Amino acid sequence: MMLIATTPYIAGWRVVETKGQVFGLVVRSRGIGGNLMAGLRSIGGGEIHEYTSLLEDTRRQAIDRMVQNATLMGANAVVSMRFDSSEIASTMSEIVAYGTAVVVAPDPASGATPPGGVNQPVE
Repeated sequence: MMLIATTPYIAGWRVVETKGQVFGLVVRSRGIGGNLMAGLRSIGGGEIHEYTSLLEDTRRQAIDRMVQNATLMGANAVVSMRFDSSEIASTMSEIVAYGTAVVVAPDPASGATPPGGVNQPVE
């Protein structure tokens, strides 16, 4: 299990090693049918479900890729995680999840226990 936090620390844990920056990048384009439906929905206003679904899935995939990269670095957590996005050639969206890959251990002073119970290593 990988701990992910948008803060620079995780309550009850202490950073014992910093592995470095880590990211997961995804570039997506909605097909012509999806763009057509989204364009028609935009005329009436309101949420464009086709794009919402696409971006939610893309963010999840970006996090998954970030976690894979952090795991390869030997980390068990990512702190200061953020998302960034941009448009490429007006037809594609780039989503990147990024942060700092670290190794954390329970802080004995906090009384916190690892996920899964007492004395279970964080995977």
